[in-house]
Amino acid sequence: MPDYAALLDAVRGIRWPARSAVRGGIPGAHTSRMRGTSAEFTEYRPYRQGDDLGRIDWKLFARSDRAYIRLSNDRAILPTMIVLDASASMAFPIDTKGKWNLAAELTVGLAAVARSSADPVGLVIAHRDGQVVLPPRTRQGVIHEIIESISNVEPAGSEPIAPSVTAGMRMGGRIVVISDFLGDAPEMLANAARAVVGAREMHAIHIVAAEELDPPTETVLVADPEESDVRRPLAAEARAEYITAFGTWREALSHDWSDAGVAYSMVIAGSETGDHAIRRITAPRGVAVSA
Repeated sequence: MPDYAALLDAVRGIRWPARSAVRGGIPGAHTSRMRGTSAEFTEYRPYRQGDDLGRIDWKLFARSDRAYIRLSNDRAILPTMIVLDASASMAFPIDTKGKWNLAAELTVGLAAVARSSADPVGLVIAHRDGQVVLPPRTRQGVIHEIIESISNVEPAGSEPIAPSVTAGMRMGGRIVVISDFLGDAPEMLANAARAVVGAREMHAIHIVAAEELDPPTETVLVADPEESDVRRPLAAEARAEYITAFGTWREALSHDWSDAGVAYSMVIAGSETGDHAIRRITAPRGVAVSA
């Protein structure tokens, strides 16, 4: 089980700014599309009848003999929904469950970072036994509720993830999909593209195990975690073909999601800590995160 206490301590102080201005509503930490008169000054506009006289810049009025209102970008909240893939392939490698543990860390850590900006956070877990849904909330115990929900789930089955993405879209302005994308990735991408068109912020976090990138060199019998009766030998020649095919698939996946306007990130279980990945995922565009 991940050390959530250490993780939450490591991500304290991280901020997750919206990738673009969000639709106005409840005041929060993100720049809103609405224009208002908050303390963060942006520009002036001429006074119009009915404006609050207290918003007039009287010093500018004294210099120009014209009345202007100080404008600013209002701030808004960004409800964040995290969609977590709990299919059987996420339990790989079987001995460590590295992909699942990393996915759990990212879910909890990103939820905590979003909540630190007063954003409501929620969770949808796509699982064989049905969706586990926590609507977005800001209350004190929401992170504990997310941890408890994840702890009660074991990756199993081959449940489609796309319906859970749709469920997240109904409740969030920012949707984060955490998956290995070995299932219904095309359907997930189609839903994500619709979310982007609907002015939602989409993130795709691709969980990959180090063992998937560099499988054993000796001949092994590989079992499909979602279809246990499917087994294939992985010899030296097949290993080389697999590495090439897996690399080509990952590259295409990255391009497809990025071209749809989704923020795509690949995180390797066993090679990157959860808190470092969270810093990289939440960093503003164009900002590099040191190792």
